[in-house]
Amino acid sequence: MSKAKSSGIGFFEKYLTLWVILCMIVGVLIGKFIPAFPAFLSKFEYYQVSIPIAILLWLMIYPMMMKVDFESIRNVGKNPKGLFVTWIANWVIKPFTMYGIAALFFYVIFKNWITPELAKDYLAGAVLLGAAPCTAMVFVWSHLTKGNPAYTVVQVATNDIIILIAFIPIVKFLLGLSDISVPWNTLILSVLLFVVIPLTGGIITRLVIVKHRGLDYFENKFIPKFNHATIGGLLLTLIIIFSFQGNVIINNPLHILLIAVPLIIQTYLIFFISYIPCKWLKLPHNVAAPAGMIGASNFFELSVAVAIAVFGTSSPVVLATVVGVLVEVPVMLALVKIANKTKRWFPAQ
Repeated sequence: MSKAKSSGIGFFEKYLTLWVILCMIVGVLIGKFIPAFPAFLSKFEYYQVSIPIAILLWLMIYPMMMKVDFESIRNVGKNPKGLFVTWIANWVIKPFTMYGIAALFFYVIFKNWITPELAKDYLAGAVLLGAAPCTAMVFVWSHLTKGNPAYTVVQVATNDIIILIAFIPIVKFLLGLSDISVPWNTLILSVLLFVVIPLTGGIITRLVIVKHRGLDYFENKFIPKFNHATIGGLLLTLIIIFSFQGNVIINNPLHILLIAVPLIIQTYLIFFISYIPCKWLKLPHNVAAPAGMIGASNFFELSVAVAIAVFGTSSPVVLATVVGVLVEVPVMLALVKIANKTKRWFPAQ
């Protein structure tokens, strides 16, 4: 059974938005009524990286990286049109539309509700989301749209490689436009910690397990053992993050909604920018749908990790990336419905 076919949407994934909201509430209440908890955790930092959160983030990211089959890259040349759509949408268009849309809302449309300092921080969080295309939950979206599992794997695998090369320069450039100074070594350390190390570990684990136990055991018995690790790590991370963000949220509850608006608009925009060209290129629906989903969704785990490492756990930048987690699931499920209802736009597979 292929990886994508085995990655149905489970109980926690289906109601992820609800769990995110609950964890936000729990974290805020802890920060408000048990301030000693975040104060204690803040003692465990190394170069502004929270050790407890780093461990939880590895718990989130590592299982995802095990799912990426880099051997599938050998088949890229057989039908590259869908890959070009994915690459262009994710790396040539998406980071810059995110910057433009977020800047328009935070600096212009919402200027009466957001201070210039907060606008700059929220824009930085949006940039981190826009520069990190999804590499994990997209397997779920592909499955729900009956996407081609092998092609989805190649799209995700090549995106992981491009992240290693393009993420840092794009983030550095766009944050520079906002007069936000981020040291190169901090960004490099973040990508090393939260992409290179878990990616390397995932590849090694996959190769070792497949070699000794076979692909069927790896996909159907080994990987499922980690099904709840990613969601569990994410939810525990959110509780800690929001315990640091408690006072900010209590004092500015409207800001959650204000941050969500440009993120939602951006998600829909990039989906159609990726999806409609596939119709013009006469690609089958099982390639077009995953292309649109990969373009629209974000690798929010990486965005949260980098925001924490670069700006600190209590920064409003982290809050903006966490709102990305909050809106991701309901918006992507809505796009799944759109993709399934427009299947007739595409040629028979």
